[in-house]
Amino acid sequence: MLIEIICTGDEVLTGKIVNTNFSHVSQKLEDVGLTVRWGTTVGDDRDTLLDAFRQAGERADAVIVNGGLGPTVDDLSQEIAARAAGVELALSEEWLTTMESYFLRRSRVMSANNKKQAMLPEGAEILDNPIGTACGFAMDIGRARFFFTPGVPRELRRMLEEQIIPRLLARSGTQTAIRLKRFHSYGLGESHVDQLLNGVEDLVPDGSVKLGFRAHYPQIETKLTVRGADDADIEKKLAPVVAEVRQRLGNFIMAEDDDSLEGVILKALSERGGSLSLVESFTSGQIAARLAPLPGAEKIFRRGTLARDIGELWDALRLTIPLEITRDSAEAVAEAARRQSGASHALAVLIDLDEGPDRIDFGGTICLAIATEGAVDSRRSRILGGREWVRLGAVELGLDCLRRHLYGLPVTERIDFERT
Repeated sequence: MLIEIICTGDEVLTGKIVNTNFSHVSQKLEDVGLTVRWGTTVGDDRDTLLDAFRQAGERADAVIVNGGLGPTVDDLSQEIAARAAGVELALSEEWLTTMESYFLRRSRVMSANNKKQAMLPEGAEILDNPIGTACGFAMDIGRARFFFTPGVPRELRRMLEEQIIPRLLARSGTQTAIRLKRFHSYGLGESHVDQLLNGVEDLVPDGSVKLGFRAHYPQIETKLTVRGADDADIEKKLAPVVAEVRQRLGNFIMAEDDDSLEGVILKALSERGGSLSLVESFTSGQIAARLAPLPGAEKIFRRGTLARDIGELWDALRLTIPLEITRDSAEAVAEAARRQSGASHALAVLIDLDEGPDRIDFGGTICLAIATEGAVDSRRSRILGGREWVRLGAVELGLDCLRRHLYGLPVTERIDFERT
């Protein structure tokens, strides 16, 4: 199946808005075995949109159009879709009623221009949008089936999952029993993971298991896409491959599927009735930002202490040790933070950043420690790269070492990003 994605809007075309919708749609389609052949970005211009719709209708089997379904004058998708298909716009009483109910439930008055969102090309199939007023719809233009979606990311994502992907799979004629298994790891480079997992697909010789990767430093997502006749067939195929991936990646797997590193940590602390205090330097408080917003964190996350200057950290923790960043000082910081907060666990992440401009040999030394009552675990690591690379690496390293500590895994296991 030949698939094209058309993203509309001047703000997207000019870069004022980063087009995350395209990457999300493309990745989700790839996860279910559907590959995007073309990606097009078009501004709010009638003639250009019309050309884009007509060209896509001639070369693609399915086209997903994102944006242009709002109530304002620059939202043109319905109008141009009708022109491209050679039909008129008509009021959808069904969607008008849906919109009126939407505003009524929220005790809001519907503006007159919202009625524009219920004007659809004749013969269009409505794609439900339960969390917004933009009516998604599907119709044929040329040889292709077009699916029109709202630009609001959360509305697009729900419509994609519930309305569009099932229709695309049905049209493609592929097996609709598909499962995506994901592993999230930290500490191994993409080429290293690829080397470690070489041949795992061959455990299922019929080619129904596809291995893929998505690198987004500091994490790597390893994906297994499995097709089968039904759920039982998928489970049978998946089991030996999953076991092999877990064995080969070992301690570097932080979480699986929809779990996150911070979620795994919070779960481990919750199961043992634990609590946590944090101390951070140069991380912009990103360790706390990862943990504190999670459901249930209010019962576990006690306190976060953040300062760029270590002298201020020492003052806040009432420490009298020398002002230097070492493993010993990180241990002292973690122990002081645990005592002051009364938490069962404390994590301290201290960074000694190289002075000077960012360059290939620029980096930072990370000293971190995890303190519990009567015990402390620590490590020292040096990461090369610019300031942002060091900051992101320090956040992930700190969280991952806490995960390892909680699950009885070695905290000092070497990672690919370290330098001596």
